[in-house]
Amino acid sequence: MNNRQWMIYGANGYTGELIAREAVERGSEPVLAGRSAGKIEPLAAELGLESRIFSLNDPEATRQGLSGIELLVHCAGPFSATAKPMLEACLASRTHYLDITGEIDVFDHAHSLHQRAVDAGVVVCPGAGFDVVPTDCLAAALSESLPDATHLILGFDSQSGLSQGTAKTSIEGLAKGGRIREDGKLVTVGLGHESRQIDFGDGEKCAMTIPWGDVATANYSTGIPNIRVFVPASPRLVKRLRMLNKVRFFLGLGVVQNFLKKKVEKGDRGPSGEQRDNLPTYVWGEVRNAAGDHRTGRIKTANGYALTVTAALALVDIVLDGNFPGGYFTPSLLAGKTLVENLPGSGDIEIT
Repeated sequence: MNNRQWMIYGANGYTGELIAREAVERGSEPVLAGRSAGKIEPLAAELGLESRIFSLNDPEATRQGLSGIELLVHCAGPFSATAKPMLEACLASRTHYLDITGEIDVFDHAHSLHQRAVDAGVVVCPGAGFDVVPTDCLAAALSESLPDATHLILGFDSQSGLSQGTAKTSIEGLAKGGRIREDGKLVTVGLGHESRQIDFGDGEKCAMTIPWGDVATANYSTGIPNIRVFVPASPRLVKRLRMLNKVRFFLGLGVVQNFLKKKVEKGDRGPSGEQRDNLPTYVWGEVRNAAGDHRTGRIKTANGYALTVTAALALVDIVLDGNFPGGYFTPSLLAGKTLVENLPGSGDIEIT
């Protein structure tokens, strides 16, 4: 593991802590950072690491907090609120930026910063975890197998449950509805917009569209203009979500959001170690071209949270050991479509 100076911001969160502990196991010494000394400093002391405390609400403190840091792994969500100030600070301090977001608008904003990142010599690669490494690598492999593809469908089947941070982000997304990419443009659609039967690799299941990050990133990776992402969902759940479309406005009200998020905070922080070890993920995709030719791809990977840890750390090493020009990258553009195949618990991408 690379020992050049890098940082995990939000190291006290569920996934940030997992990344920090695994980094230390591999012999690395990241700086642990966040806004709460009471949460960051005890973890840093336990792991024998340096800690820094600063709030993203203070731009100058954030830039100073990144002083001397070559690369940042940003783990403090919701990224809809935290990504912009952290990206600005990284561009100013010339710090390479990775994060573990899956939020479409964050990907879109990071992509808009490409030229500034080029000028600063900074690698900007959001989505360095389960969102969106396996699906992005599969998208790249499918695109390579059918270069003139016009339509891409991706999906995954994971049963491990959600961390509190991911659950809160999902709650925020309810009021925004679904998202697809159509003729190259991001389009807002209703919750449960489309449903179909899909065999993700563990038997055929009813599935529905969700606003997953690949709706943004897969277009940047492949140039394919029409993209949808599916996950398993019972017909009953699809029906309920479609009914929620009638009251989506109310789901965005602060009092409703706060109520739902407080319920999340009463649950577990995230999947247990046993769940992470024993619940793999099945990733599936399909491309077709204007002539109707199509290819299907699948890969079985480790649990999403376990994969996030190993993918983020793999990309840390790749960026610090490499000589990359600055700019915006998706994981497959940065590390190639085989990145996911080289992660613990992953099989090979199979295209038929």
